[in-house]
Amino acid sequence: MRIVLEVTFRMGGVSYRSYRWEDDVLVFEFERLGDAFIQVLSTRKVEEEVEKRPSAVIVELKTKEGGKIFEAREEGGIYRAMEP
Repeated sequence: MRIVLEVTFRMGGVSYRSYRWEDDVLVFEFERLGDAFIQVLSTRKVEEEVEKRPSAVIVELKTKEGGKIFEAREEGGIYRAMEP
């Protein structure tokens, strides 16, 4: 099964790392670890082939200050999320 995730971040400099399962929840891991970033909305699209349909899709963003976790919503077969 192909999962498509589109995430809008509030700043640039975001890198996609990988995904992992936590029970039946699919967690996509991103990071922004530098010191200075352009403060502009940037969208990342990730496609992964997974073995089952997730009950939820979560985005985990790691930063030097800690991180954020937010949920993606499915719209027309694509999961979409925005950094809070």
